Amino acid sequence: MIKIVLSTVVLFTFTVIFVNAQALKGRVLDRASSPIIGAYIIHIASEHHAHTNESGYFVLPGVKDGDSLQVSHIGYEPQIIVVSNLSREVTVRMDETAIELGEVVFSQEVNPVNTLSRIDLKTNPVNTSQDILRKVPGLFIGQHAGGGKAEQIFLRGFDIDHGTDINITVDGMPVNMVSHAHGQGYSDLHFLIPETVERVDFDKGPYNADKGNFATAGYVNFQTKRGLDKSSVSVQGGSFNSVRTVGLFNLINDKKNNAYVAAEYLASDGPFESSQNFNRLNLMGRYGLTLEDGSDISLIASHFTSKWDASGQIPVRAVQSGQITNFGALDDTEGGYTSRTNIALNHTKLINDRLFIKNNAYYSTYDFELFSNFTFFLEDSVNGDQIRQRENRAIFGAESQLTYSNTFSGGEYALQVGVGLRNDDIRDNELAGTKNRDSVRFVTQRGDITESNYYSYVNFDLYLKKLRINPGVRVDYFNYLYQDDLTPEYDPQSLSAAVVSPKLNFIYTVNEDVQVFLKSGIGFHSNDTRLVLERPNNESILPRAFGADLGGNFKLWPRLIVNGALWYLRLEQEFVYVGDAGIVEASGRTARRGIDLGLRWQANKWIYFDGDFTYSYARSIDDPEGNNFIPLAPRITTTGGLSFEKDGFAGALRARYLQDRPANEDNSVVAEGYTVLDMNASYTFNAFTFGFFIENLLNTDWKETQFDTESRIRLANGNLEPSPVNEIHFTPGTPFNFRGFVKFTF
Repeated sequence: MIKIVLSTVVLFTFTVIFVNAQALKGRVLDRASSPIIGAYIIHIASEHHAHTNESGYFVLPGVKDGDSLQVSHIGYEPQIIVVSNLSREVTVRMDETAIELGEVVFSQEVNPVNTLSRIDLKTNPVNTSQDILRKVPGLFIGQHAGGGKAEQIFLRGFDIDHGTDINITVDGMPVNMVSHAHGQGYSDLHFLIPETVERVDFDKGPYNADKGNFATAGYVNFQTKRGLDKSSVSVQGGSFNSVRTVGLFNLINDKKNNAYVAAEYLASDGPFESSQNFNRLNLMGRYGLTLEDGSDISLIASHFTSKWDASGQIPVRAVQSGQITNFGALDDTEGGYTSRTNIALNHTKLINDRLFIKNNAYYSTYDFELFSNFTFFLEDSVNGDQIRQRENRAIFGAESQLTYSNTFSGGEYALQVGVGLRNDDIRDNELAGTKNRDSVRFVTQRGDITESNYYSYVNFDLYLKKLRINPGVRVDYFNYLYQDDLTPEYDPQSLSAAVVSPKLNFIYTVNEDVQVFLKSGIGFHSNDTRLVLERPNNESILPRAFGADLGGNFKLWPRLIVNGALWYLRLEQEFVYVGDAGIVEASGRTARRGIDLGLRWQANKWIYFDGDFTYSYARSIDDPEGNNFIPLAPRITTTGGLSFEKDGFAGALRARYLQDRPANEDNSVVAEGYTVLDMNASYTFNAFTFGFFIENLLNTDWKETQFDTESRIRLANGNLEPSPVNEIHFTPGTPFNFRGFVKFTF
């Protein structure tokens, strides 16, 4: 399949590269040189139009020298340009202005989700790493290990753990870790500096051919800023001895070159009685170059390191008995260390008015060490049950994507072909029993893993007046290799498997105010290499997910936009590798269905309201009724907020609600829901901005993460419990947390 696709790419290249069509080629950027996606370019005389792609490029046929064009996009000042030299590519730079929902129009070429996510990002900027993922409507997170561990993710009736069923990338570089020491798909986003995020691209469901492994509940791709128009330095300080400083420094910003560096340092004791001693350092640099032939090249490099202590998940009974408080600990020796270094090279080029190519390559090194104690003295009544999970890995990957577009008498079409690979070389992937984070009591597993994923996909878009038909297919091939270091001989095990994932989507744009869609597709998530090798008959190695969405986007009033979807998702039988125990558990087939609703309303030029509601019904298919609940699957979630910006003043009041949900299969143990209210405000005067953030404004007592766990603890009198107890173990949510800040822009 890969050879066929590569041949197709070569054929297209030599067929169209010398085509000399009469069309204007150009690019639309903001003042910081970041591409503006979905900008609307209209030929004023004929009203023929085009839109910019994900790199800001556009092609507008039927243009001659002297013609006038209008360029517009929500949140930017519209421009009129006059074509002076059709043979040269034009670059348009746009100035930002206030968001105006009345300017939003639905079209076949532009994904409205991307437009709305940009509005959300501008009206409610991210200021913590946790805020980044919360930009996806209906996505909830939970932190339960001192701030340094990847967050637990909930979306569409899934307890996704740390990323098993959501595909997460940054500038095209994968965040999910396959065959990770802690859990499959582990996604630590803490290497991303929030202030560098330009755009959040996401979709729910397995409907995109260019998104592969883990894209079952959906995907999220974060795009960092290509450049800066100004530099800035900010300092934050507040509750729990928290300090955060961020610097963004513009080095170059001209028509051909862009470069900046960014740095972040964060330290905090946290709200726990035993200090988290948390600290994190992030460094990032990005350089962009536009060549005379229209090629655009970006080089991105970053380094991240973090270290922390944790109080872990504590049993309810220990709090209710008064042995500890909500913020106490039974084992405060938990914690960990992690680091990641990335380098990525992205290249795009508009070859001619029909052909666009995009290439990216990346290399990462990663270290991870985590100490946890979930059951205390259940397994070892003398030394305790602390475990250590660790690994170090190198990741290499590359992808090439070629898009060919053309018109015909009845409409337009675009054919997209992509090929790529990812290789993970993981050394000393280990699970061991430890005590006090130093002495090793036993080693359960240790080995070296090599996992390779080769893939290709074809995506076709057919535009027939108001109807867009989007079929696609993706083929993924995996090769697994594992050398068990606990065996006396060198005897690596290997296995290969493949999966085909077809997609078919329909988008019907009734008019500029109404758009409806029907999406369908098959996705998958891979399983841990060690599990795969235990299933030599390829049984559920690459379990598939079958999904469908029916919904629409509606502009009911000039400043009121509503979107919604009815959805269904079914997962095949799968076996899950549990990294905390080094064992395999069967989870069976599952089915989920639900409703997503979203609302965006602009009361006037400076007050903006947004709200999102989700309902999910999740059940195991093979288990009997009443014993088929999926633990921790969210049922009802609601998020919303009111934001404003006027005359230098800005602020927001935001709330999130998560309903009670089952913590075990028969719903006899319940994970408590919560409602949390956050607030922020700032004032900008000349080059200075002063402001504050408040998390948990009402000081709500809430449980951020909860698990139904069997454990045995040592009581206040020093004796062990006579027998184990099964109940909720939790990590408390942050209490009232105030942080003030000052920012200087220059």
